[in-house]
Amino acid sequence: MRLNIKLFNYRRLYIHFCFLALLNIFFSTENIQAKTFSINDIEISAPFEINFDKNNIIDEGFLQAFDRLVLSTVQTKDQNKLNKVSLGLIKGMIETFSIKEEKFIDEVYYLSLNVSFNKKKVLNLMERKNIFPSLPVKKNIFFLPIIVDNNKDEISIFSENYIFNNWNSNNQKYHLLRYILPTEDLEDFNLIKKNSKYLESYSFNEIIKKYNLDEYIISIIFKENNLVKVLNKINFNQEEDIKNTSFQNLDIDNNQDADELVKNLKTIYENYWKSKNEINTSVKISLTISVNNNNTEIKKFEEILDNMDMVYDFYIYKLNNKNSFYKIIYNGLPDHFLKVMKNKRYEFDIQDQIWVLK
Repeated sequence: MRLNIKLFNYRRLYIHFCFLALLNIFFSTENIQAKTFSINDIEISAPFEINFDKNNIIDEGFLQAFDRLVLSTVQTKDQNKLNKVSLGLIKGMIETFSIKEEKFIDEVYYLSLNVSFNKKKVLNLMERKNIFPSLPVKKNIFFLPIIVDNNKDEISIFSENYIFNNWNSNNQKYHLLRYILPTEDLEDFNLIKKNSKYLESYSFNEIIKKYNLDEYIISIIFKENNLVKVLNKINFNQEEDIKNTSFQNLDIDNNQDADELVKNLKTIYENYWKSKNEINTSVKISLTISVNNNNTEIKKFEEILDNMDMVYDFYIYKLNNKNSFYKIIYNGLPDHFLKVMKNKRYEFDIQDQIWVLK
């Protein structure tokens, strides 16, 4: 009897999967516009039982996708403001989703899901919650941790250093920063040792330039008993900053405490990087741009606007036989818009209120 019930359920699931596969064709993410936040490779599993319902598993995938979106776009101090967003509201912000993979193994169902959220709806929600989100921009950076033991008057670098060895052992999918650690170069080793008394003022340029990365973090970790002070030399977007932080009652000779320090430092760096890519949704300036209808680049111009993260909306509000007039709602200052467009080789005559694309 139990076997017949299972066969019936498998048959019912097969029909259900075929139906969802057809849906997947119509709601594929391949042609999603750029006005979305895409969250990929959400993995869920559940035991296959009599009351198995695939829709509940997909709903759990939506919740996890939204959670990862929050973790990758919102600084830690504001994440709790989005803890109680309802499933219905989350579904209302989903532009499309696709099932990447599904399988049964030992009566356990596994699902891999890709979810795309409507960017405008997400930004509107965060604005209502008084949150300034950030663009989820991934970045490779050079990272060098150095431990200075004030009690023993010695430093630990490269493989002598537990933090160096384990820094990349617990990266999360929502992390935006990907850390490139240096190789154990004898020349670099001697260089750091030589300047060990001047690490706070030493530039490290001779080491950093070998890795062809403009962005870097040099983390100098001073430990004295159970007090840990960290001096961070951070360079993002060619702007160098010094950030100091300290941790009480932390013994980084203990691996568990050292792992806690790694977790805390990664959170600090992620928040700092998010602050550099913040979208001020409260700023919505209106730009008016005239484009000649004979301009062969007009389609490309629209594609660029559609792919610009700071463009909240754009549309043609008027046209005549010579020109199309675009209204652009921008989450930033006019100078920033002009700078971004100049990098894409678009310049404007801005002498009048209506800018003219050259």
